[in-house]
Amino acid sequence: MSLLEVKNLTISFGGLRAVDDFNIEIKKGQLYGLIGPNGAGKTTVFNLLTGVYKPDEGIISLDGHNITGLKTIEINKAGIARTFQNIRLFKELSVLDNVKVGLHNHYHYSTIEGILRLPKYYKVEKEMDKRAMELLKVFELDGEADYLASNLPYGKQRKLEIARALATEPKLLLLDEPAAGMNPNETGELMDTIRFVRDNFDMTILLIEHDMKLVSGICEELTVLNFGRILTQGETGSVLNNPQVITAYLGE
Repeated sequence: MSLLEVKNLTISFGGLRAVDDFNIEIKKGQLYGLIGPNGAGKTTVFNLLTGVYKPDEGIISLDGHNITGLKTIEINKAGIARTFQNIRLFKELSVLDNVKVGLHNHYHYSTIEGILRLPKYYKVEKEMDKRAMELLKVFELDGEADYLASNLPYGKQRKLEIARALATEPKLLLLDEPAAGMNPNETGELMDTIRFVRDNFDMTILLIEHDMKLVSGICEELTVLNFGRILTQGETGSVLNNPQVITAYLGE
């Protein structure tokens, strides 16, 4: 069954079509890649899927529900979370508190309960601490829970951003160039992490990536964008051997 269906997605900026007639269908539990040269429109697609931009045309459906044009927070609550090419953590907060930010979709207390530190405040905070630590253990970050996020090494900041996204309990996780800036060892660890998240969190994952070793190692299907339009789609091996794809990358 398809989790994400996108039909005829289009957006223009200043008369230039940044994304033109984009279509994609991703099944539940799938690990799917979106690739293409720099400036092809990949991040624009992510911004459309997460409500940063509203499409000029097209329909976005998540788990059978039309989410086209919803605000970012509404789309997140509907079940889409993302990370960013340039890591966006709350660097002045602790590692633990970064994950707790993501938990606020599912744990609640009133403003009065928070200000007056009423019993429900302590109960909810304790539950959030427990859940956040469980997520940090998955990424082997529990030992650094009290560190400032800004003090983590680069690779661990990437993992923390994924942990925070998972805290929102999404159905679909969007990863925007998660291997950017990583060395080969960190990239290998990241591949294992992405597989673990998919298999153990019952997660569907769509990622943008330039590292073809990572793409070929974990993605089951690919869509290739070039100049805002789909160049080709299909099973990973056949797509990466497509002469059009090779030409697009050599011409980058």
